Amino acid sequence: MRVGITGHRGLSKDVEQRVRAMLDETVRGFDARSLTAVSCIADGPDSWFAEAVLKHGGQLEVVIPATEYRKNLPEWHHPVYDELYSSAVDVHETGMTESTSEAHQAGSEVLVGLVDELIAVWDGKPAWAYGGTADVVAYAQRTGVPVRILWPEGASR
Repeated sequence: MRVGITGHRGLSKDVEQRVRAMLDETVRGFDARSLTAVSCIADGPDSWFAEAVLKHGGQLEVVIPATEYRKNLPEWHHPVYDELYSSAVDVHETGMTESTSEAHQAGSEVLVGLVDELIAVWDGKPAWAYGGTADVVAYAQRTGVPVRILWPEGASR
């Protein structure tokens, strides 16, 4: 089973802890040996989900939205990104160079096209910019990919 991840970045430490627990619980609901996470491995839910799947014995496939993607992620995240990237059994690319909103949406569309289900760490509100979580959820729904929404009760971005 291939499960993709999308979600809000920049969450508070409290919300992060709650989301990590939700993701871990979700992963435990699968047969980890047959589970493959598909992720763009950005900081936040993308990486947390990938880490949870690997911790439980699953595999990771990475989608790279643009060749300049990593350098536009926070520098503090680069070691986590690099470790997850090196753990990937497969890497998918969009062919785009600049890490723009359009590239992020294109990467998410590649991701959605690869998965049986999409997990969205989403507060249910519109995206702040094109290619945000709401746009990815809408794309998955339009293309018939089941979406499982996770969001801690009472949490805010």
